[in-house]
Amino acid sequence: MSTSSGAGTAKPTPKKKKYVRAVGPKLRKLLYFIFVLFALLFANSGYLGLITFLEWFSQETYQDYYYQYMFLAHLLLGVILILPVVIFGFVHMWNSKDRRNRRAVRIGYALFAISLLLLITGILLVRIAGFDLRQPFARSTVYWLHVASPLLLVWLYWLHRLAGPRIKWKIGMKFAGVAGAAIALLVIMQTQDPRQWNSIGPESGVQYFEPSLARTSTGDFIPADALMNDEYCLKCHADIHKDWSDSVHRFSSFNNPPYFASVSDTREKSLKRDGSVQASRWCAGCHDPVPFFSGAFDDPNFDMLEHKTAKAGITCTVCHAITNVNSVRGNADYTIEEPLHYPFASSDNAMLQWVNNQLVKAKPTFHKKTFLKPFHKTAEFCSTCHKVHLPKALTGYKEFLRGQNHYDPYLFSGVSGHGARSFYYPPKAVDNCSKCHMPLVKSDDFGAQMFDDATELSVHDHLFPSANTGLAWLRDRDEIIKAHQDFLKDTMRVDIFGIREGGEIDGKLVAPLRPTVPELVPGNKYLLETVIRTLKLGHLFTQGTVDSNEVWLEVTVTSGDRVIGRSGAVNEQRGNEVDPWSHFVNVFMLDKDGNRIDRRNAEDIFTPLYNHQIPPGAGQTVHYGLTIPEDVDAPVTVELKLQYRKFDQRYMDFVAKQNEKLGQIIRGHEAGQDYINELPITTLATDTVTFPVQGVASSVSNAERDIPVWQRWNDYGIGLLLKGKAELRQAEEAFSAVEKLGRYDGPMNLTRVFNSEGRLDDAVAALKRANEFSDTDGFPRWTYAWLSGAVNAQQGRLEDAEKNLRSVLEDSTEEMQRRGFDFSLDIEVINLLGRTLFDLGNVRDRQGRGDESRKYFEEAITRFQKTLEIDPENVTAHHNLRELYEKIGDRESAAKHRDLHGIYKPDDNAQGRAVRLARQKYPAANHAAEAVVIYSLQREEALQESDEAQTSETETKAEATNVN
Repeated sequence: MSTSSGAGTAKPTPKKKKYVRAVGPKLRKLLYFIFVLFALLFANSGYLGLITFLEWFSQETYQDYYYQYMFLAHLLLGVILILPVVIFGFVHMWNSKDRRNRRAVRIGYALFAISLLLLITGILLVRIAGFDLRQPFARSTVYWLHVASPLLLVWLYWLHRLAGPRIKWKIGMKFAGVAGAAIALLVIMQTQDPRQWNSIGPESGVQYFEPSLARTSTGDFIPADALMNDEYCLKCHADIHKDWSDSVHRFSSFNNPPYFASVSDTREKSLKRDGSVQASRWCAGCHDPVPFFSGAFDDPNFDMLEHKTAKAGITCTVCHAITNVNSVRGNADYTIEEPLHYPFASSDNAMLQWVNNQLVKAKPTFHKKTFLKPFHKTAEFCSTCHKVHLPKALTGYKEFLRGQNHYDPYLFSGVSGHGARSFYYPPKAVDNCSKCHMPLVKSDDFGAQMFDDATELSVHDHLFPSANTGLAWLRDRDEIIKAHQDFLKDTMRVDIFGIREGGEIDGKLVAPLRPTVPELVPGNKYLLETVIRTLKLGHLFTQGTVDSNEVWLEVTVTSGDRVIGRSGAVNEQRGNEVDPWSHFVNVFMLDKDGNRIDRRNAEDIFTPLYNHQIPPGAGQTVHYGLTIPEDVDAPVTVELKLQYRKFDQRYMDFVAKQNEKLGQIIRGHEAGQDYINELPITTLATDTVTFPVQGVASSVSNAERDIPVWQRWNDYGIGLLLKGKAELRQAEEAFSAVEKLGRYDGPMNLTRVFNSEGRLDDAVAALKRANEFSDTDGFPRWTYAWLSGAVNAQQGRLEDAEKNLRSVLEDSTEEMQRRGFDFSLDIEVINLLGRTLFDLGNVRDRQGRGDESRKYFEEAITRFQKTLEIDPENVTAHHNLRELYEKIGDRESAAKHRDLHGIYKPDDNAQGRAVRLARQKYPAANHAAEAVVIYSLQREEALQESDEAQTSETETKAEATNVN
């Protein structure tokens, strides 16, 4: 019997698969290396995170030089970690892909994904190889993912280990303890640079820089190279650097031919008078900061053309290294320091420079803190150089003479929202200078932001557009001339408002002109009433170099092809000089001997003969006398232009010859010749009207002016009011017309007129009528309250005046808040309240109520001290404080303010001589300085020059025709 051969045969045991550890010996070494890196990063990140928290909590900056090295370590550790993590992750996943513990595998996948997220977000934040994640929302999202990733990693690693081998808690606790101790040690080691943020320089260093008020934070000089690293800024801020390169700030120093001419003259005079050039430091604190702060400027033999600092101008670093605005006195009253850069900023090694760039881009907070302070966004920062006074060290005369001042007229204007006495107010206050002079422009710069008012990434324009077309012309930069001219568009307005019969200011007024105009009678005399109005300016017009800025009205009156009246012509035979009998919007400044300041010779400034500047939101009325010739045979057309040229012919002739004398020839100048002024003339505003003439059969039509009728009357009246008492009756006529047109401006401005004339009953009546408009949109309650206070104070109703004036300074309505208005800074109102309190104290004193009197005196002192906080040089405040301190028996304080009042008070007696001499020397300026000025449109010399110019133009056209 046979059996099956397979029966009872044992089955072979399958070969057991060799167990492969998920983390083998070699991979374990890599893991330990990763653990070490993570441990270091953990401690480093803890330190960085704690500093960030402290900054958020305290609103202070702790990112100093030490912090940057710690952040550099963070970057290096992160970069080193990339390859080990990627290698370990993929190898570990391959080894573990078939494990039966699927939970551990899935958590491991998530752990690796988060590890990659941590690394990728870190790379995105660093801005490497030109990649720059600048969109705010995207960058913020990536940042918070990078912050959250480590926390998520720790949690996932804990879950991963729970699903795998047992966790060695003791080792983990030791690791946490060591890391915590390391973080604490790093924070303890946190060091601040000894140059404290926004530091104020010591008084001991002032001696190096007087009479400029500038100082350095240490009191020592700053190396020139530290202030001349503009190329360093260019790496990240190409657009800003490009605009700055054509700015007037860039050409503020000896690289500016007009300034070079003037300051070289000042240095020469100072050396001759004092034996040193130290008086010219007054200029240098703003114009020549690099040679000034490095110490080179004081050398009498300083090479103003070739020295390496001579053409630096106001560099990027100069503005951005300022640490404090010391006061609003101007004259460069700021503190500057040698800025602290990131590691390797000055290295010549390309690799280290690259590291520096990456540090700045990856962590710019320290850079921003160093170079951009909150005060950079304020008008007070600009005031340091755009407000000046002339000290005795410069002039040899008085300790204080007011010079150019952009700041105060802006601060106390309606534009800033701080002036309660303005004629007009904007829909919303403009709270700093940069809103106008640093407009937003589209940019891809590293520092570009999505500003509130922008629809794309933008930066502030560092060309600082304004009005200096002259310097741009001398540099042959047509596009920069155009940029300034574009900025000037619609800043001004002119209006041929009316015409008076008889050619006198009390003649019958026909106004406003257009669409209808009167018929002119041949042989009759007329007075053309014209108005200049400032529109989009926050400061006086004109400002800056008011003695050499050339702004004038050009008037041309024609009948057919015949010129029958002219003013403001440019005389080509005199180097393109403007007719001196024109109306100029400038300041005619004098020295002590009555000579005009015509070389920007600040050291000789003494007193003005006249001041024709126009406040912001105000008007200036100009009268022109015209006689219609008997033989006119066509309608009469009057064209009015407001013209601007940066520098006048006389000053440019000095500039050209002084530059030639010192070794350089400026554009447009021929050596040894008088200068022909070809600087661009910009037409700021125009107006034209055509009149029919009796006996001339010709139809005439004029378009209606695009200005509300009430506003034309109001602007005309404002111009008359600002002239002073000579034309108040005409101003009354104008404002009465405004009231008839249903505007509150009429009775409000009539109150100003009546108060100036002392017609207090009329002023009260006008105020009552103005109050009837109190519910009208735009009614300026603050101006009404000020006028009420002023009139009540004049009438002796002191308690009512006090209430009125307090309301101006203390009220804050919903409308005021919405429009950004705060009138608590209006020093004229503060002073009036102070004087009212002073008078109330005197009344109580006479009544024998001593305690009440003392309280009024003390509060008056507080008010005048408030004025001095805003304007330390206010004459009225010092005068009243002297009297108040004498009242309460504080002789020491009274003496102090007596001395200060003497410093700031103008010397009227000395000025009288200079004005008298100037009136004899300059008949045209003497005429312009009269209380009532009528400019003749038919001066024989002006018409003759006009005929010559017209003949020349005709001959030129004829020659051109013959050639063709």
